Amino acid sequence: MPAKKSKPQAARSSAVKTWGIRLAFLAFAILFVRFLDAIKHRWYRLDRHMLHALAQDAIASAPVKDDMPSIISHIVANLSTEYAGTNVRINTNWQDPSEWVFNNAGGAMGAMFLLHASITEYLIIFGTPLGTEGHTGMHTADDYFNILVGEQWAFRAGAFEIERYPAGSVHHLPRGHTKQYKMHEGCFAMEYAVGWIPPMLPFGFADALSSTLDIPALYHTVRITAREMIMNLLMGKI
Repeated sequence: MPAKKSKPQAARSSAVKTWGIRLAFLAFAILFVRFLDAIKHRWYRLDRHMLHALAQDAIASAPVKDDMPSIISHIVANLSTEYAGTNVRINTNWQDPSEWVFNNAGGAMGAMFLLHASITEYLIIFGTPLGTEGHTGMHTADDYFNILVGEQWAFRAGAFEIERYPAGSVHHLPRGHTKQYKMHEGCFAMEYAVGWIPPMLPFGFADALSSTLDIPALYHTVRITAREMIMNLLMGKI
């Protein structure tokens, strides 16, 4: 008869099997994530070049220089027309104060209106009449800051000159890169992020939990973001 395994041998064998399963699962998860990352562009629906042209057109069409209500109205109207009948939901309720929330992230503070949010894209209006400064954060998406009014400055570690972005220009922050940035008094922008959006959300939540304790603003940010993401998913927009 074969000898029975001792209890220590059986425990070691069980541990090896358990770790083998865990490593196999981890390897599968990594390959699956890499596969999704390679095909995520299939789910993009917004176009950064069109959005930049729209921002410039909105600035030019404003009856008075730096008229943000007119600029936002122009952007919302054109986006609604552009994506009517598609699986892209555009939030048009910019005149509802409850749709605007304070956002503290990376030390910077401003007000935000969410135009679109899905798993792979978001589009917001962000800014402040007072000016603000902070860290961009390191993100899993490319970020395009279309300046609508005012001016944004930026700086990367190792550089010795300011990057200046006036109204009508676009500031591109590639995925995985970081900068210090400053929005001067009266600066507002249309920010388009394209890539994996959910991993970016903790950056927008962290200051509310660790610093400002503005739980109502955090609640409304989560409420609006979840609402828009879910509604887009129900329309087939990932």
